[in-house]
Amino acid sequence: MGLLSKKDAKLILDPLADDNPITIQVLGICSALAITAQLKASIVMTISVIFVLGLGNVVISLIRNIIPSKIRIIVQLTVVAALVIIVDQVLKAFSYQLSKELGAFIGLIITNCIIMGRFEAFALGNGPWKSFLDGVGNALGYGIILIIVGFFRELLGSGTLLGFKVLGDPIAKTGLYATGYENNGFMLLAPMALIVVGIIIWVQRSRNKALIEDH
Repeated sequence: MGLLSKKDAKLILDPLADDNPITIQVLGICSALAITAQLKASIVMTISVIFVLGLGNVVISLIRNIIPSKIRIIVQLTVVAALVIIVDQVLKAFSYQLSKELGAFIGLIITNCIIMGRFEAFALGNGPWKSFLDGVGNALGYGIILIIVGFFRELLGSGTLLGFKVLGDPIAKTGLYATGYENNGFMLLAPMALIVVGIIIWVQRSRNKALIEDH
């Protein structure tokens, strides 16, 4: 038997596609619009949410039987706030410039609907191991969308990936720019992130008709 049972594997795999937090549950849209103009920021936000949601789910699961129901939201916010502070301090210590670029969005992980939703819907009713897998799975599902959106927005908007010029030099007119290609500045605006997410949702539902809602 492998490390994960089918049910455990499902906790990780389902949020990657058919139960994705952004494209199916429509949660965490704000950060998907705000920080995906650069692929690097998308990756860092993904890693941050994996840490916060994975570990946060475990903590909430461990103390779920001793949390008074009337203050459970306050306890959950305290747990996630402590983890976000750790992420913020680590970013400031090792990547101060990126920390400034992400700005308030790292702090806003505290109010991310995905995190509070998984605390309420899963961690409060399941053991630490399953809660950890659920947290990592949902964070990965969230992160995959951020990375896809960040990839296309940076590539088409700036002609770079992770800051490296991959299409050539737009000033010297080398590479693809020699053919007359120009960067699409609109891709760097937040509304374009929503359009890219919309395209991902369309592709996802085109591949799996069961995801199309009946009206």
